[in-house]
Amino acid sequence: MKHLKFFVFLCILTFTVSCGQQKKYVQYKVKEGESMRVIAKKLDMKTKDLLRLNPDVSRNPETNTVIIIPNKDLKKGTINKDNNKDVVAGSNTEKEDSKTVVISEKQKQRNLLIAELEKEFKIHEVKKGDTFYSLTRFYNVTREDLISLNPALSEGLKLGQLIKIMPIDEFIEEDELLYKDDIKRGVSVKAAIMLPFRAAELEALSSKDIFENSKLSNIVTDFYLGAEIAIDSLRKQGVELDVTVFDTGKNSTKIKTIVAENNLKDNDVIIGPLYSEEVQFLADNVNTSIVFPVYSKKQSKFTSSRIIKTSPNKDLFRDKLLKYIEGNFYDGNIIIVGDGKTESNSSANKIREILKSHDSINSVSLITPKDGYIKKSKFTDVLKPKMKNIVVITTSDNIIVASAINSLISLPAETTATVFTFDKVSAFDNIDNAKLAHLGFTYVSDEYVREDAFKAMDFNRKYLAKNGVLPSSYATKGFDVTYDVLMRLASGNSLKSTLDEGYSYRVETKFDYTDKAFKTTENKGLFIVKYNADLTLTRIQ
Repeated sequence: MKHLKFFVFLCILTFTVSCGQQKKYVQYKVKEGESMRVIAKKLDMKTKDLLRLNPDVSRNPETNTVIIIPNKDLKKGTINKDNNKDVVAGSNTEKEDSKTVVISEKQKQRNLLIAELEKEFKIHEVKKGDTFYSLTRFYNVTREDLISLNPALSEGLKLGQLIKIMPIDEFIEEDELLYKDDIKRGVSVKAAIMLPFRAAELEALSSKDIFENSKLSNIVTDFYLGAEIAIDSLRKQGVELDVTVFDTGKNSTKIKTIVAENNLKDNDVIIGPLYSEEVQFLADNVNTSIVFPVYSKKQSKFTSSRIIKTSPNKDLFRDKLLKYIEGNFYDGNIIIVGDGKTESNSSANKIREILKSHDSINSVSLITPKDGYIKKSKFTDVLKPKMKNIVVITTSDNIIVASAINSLISLPAETTATVFTFDKVSAFDNIDNAKLAHLGFTYVSDEYVREDAFKAMDFNRKYLAKNGVLPSSYATKGFDVTYDVLMRLASGNSLKSTLDEGYSYRVETKFDYTDKAFKTTENKGLFIVKYNADLTLTRIQ
């Protein structure tokens, strides 16, 4: 009898909760031309929240797709007539309040549990219709990732279950501009990859010559091996890929032959070549999107709208740091370290002019070397004790950088400084990381990866299993560039249209082509990274 009563109680409780849910949400039939973003805007809610209510629905659902939306009239106590069904909100208030008391203590405990979990993890409550596939697509994690954090999931998903998605410091909160990966069923993508493998030339070289050419060979090989992992991954997700690989050889003669002998315009995209001159030639002769996969000083001269530059121009690094300093530091003292050369002076002067107009900056000073290095006295003359001092290093000179860092780590106890730079050039690689950490060294980078992050571990595991070694930075770049481009094309839309839809994060790269200020298609995805006291790195923006 006791068991029967308990069963009846559970049925009543379930009915009570589901009744409440029915009043909070209603069905809606998608009209022609409506996207989830359009519908969310009409409902005055965020697209990401609407997608979470409908995890199996893409951002561009087909006409007449039935989705769940919040009943916006609920709070007003009016009648909702969507889908020809009257849903009365605000009735039976007294009854509902009395039933709420029955579950309030349990709900209170559940809320406490949620609050505790959210301190360390991004969590998700399993809803009706949730599947491993929908969760992994929505949060961009793997099934293995979820099970490793939630061992109970090995037995399957359960309605109402709270699951950990990922550590909170790895979770990137979505906004309206974050691109949502969406694979169209039955989609087929045709692509070409052009890299200077130089197979014919290397076969004819002696072992000494091969060694001298090994740097380029390693870069090209690693990039391609990373691209292979991306292609394998997408094929396993159901994308039909037709990828042709071309060896562009040692000089531009080979690229001209490739263009003459192949119908390249049938490709949805061409990844490569690596040389800027070849990219420009290709853009002038082939009517398809061309992805330039590496950084080159000459890329600023690209004018063709067909070229997609995956690496940000260096002037964006400076602009990113300046914007960060302007928006985050008040009552500070700025010291700029230059080397007296034209490029460094130009950057230093621009920073000085911008920051001098900032109301909250107390002073801006410029320090340049004497006899090739910077004496400690030059810093102590301008650094302010018991005040926030920011040192921005604009030079890549090894000696100047080393002398500046050594001077700053031996300041009097009451005087402290934080060091910033636009780009972590090789001069900083020669500095002891403990010194950089002591100064809170902060820099702008076009790559950031946490080795213990799910994406990084998954890629490292696959690469190691296939190639017997861990991936280099070029291999990771090959994966990121290839995966991002092909994943966007897997949506069934044109590559250019998906670039306008939002930015994306891959293993170590952010791809952001949404800025319309650029005449050409250029990635402006950058990170601001800081050294911690324990020598780890944190992405602060």
